[in-house]
Amino acid sequence: MSTRHILLGLLAGGPSHGYDLKRRHDDRFPEARPLAYGQVYTTLQRLVRDGLAEVDGTESDGGPERTRYRSTEAGTRELDRWAGQIAPPAPFVTNEIFAKVVVSILAGGDPDAYLRAQRAAHMARMRELTAVKTAHGADLATVLSADYALNHLDADLRWMNTTAARLTTLTAEVDAA
Repeated sequence: MSTRHILLGLLAGGPSHGYDLKRRHDDRFPEARPLAYGQVYTTLQRLVRDGLAEVDGTESDGGPERTRYRSTEAGTRELDRWAGQIAPPAPFVTNEIFAKVVVSILAGGDPDAYLRAQRAAHMARMRELTAVKTAHGADLATVLSADYALNHLDADLRWMNTTAARLTTLTAEVDAA
């Protein structure tokens, strides 16, 4: 996920302070890793440096001085360009679960026990996400985020089930080699 473009997207709604952008990020992307304040301010400085955002003013409201930022026309064009790009499907399998199963088979471990435990962990996470999604008052961002995660977990589960069914054949292939 591009923090640069996410912040430009949040600025598309109008000028904002770094603190507010961080809070809105965490609200709009509830299942994403929260942004650190330092990352927000570093990214805003880079956006200003690159002409994609600019300082819109400062205010203190009785507390520390806060800088307000807004997107520039170049920032709007950059956001439109990025949002319209198709995200290419990953060309390689880089999943840790896949790697652990292969290594377990190669090292004479117990890949079946690992897959059972991993399936249980996935099912527990799926129950958590379903509860979050169906909670009274769940906003659209939370529901969309939970649906995205649930679909990925479901794909992992289907792969684990297929692999568990093939373990005897896979182990025999390794033993024969």
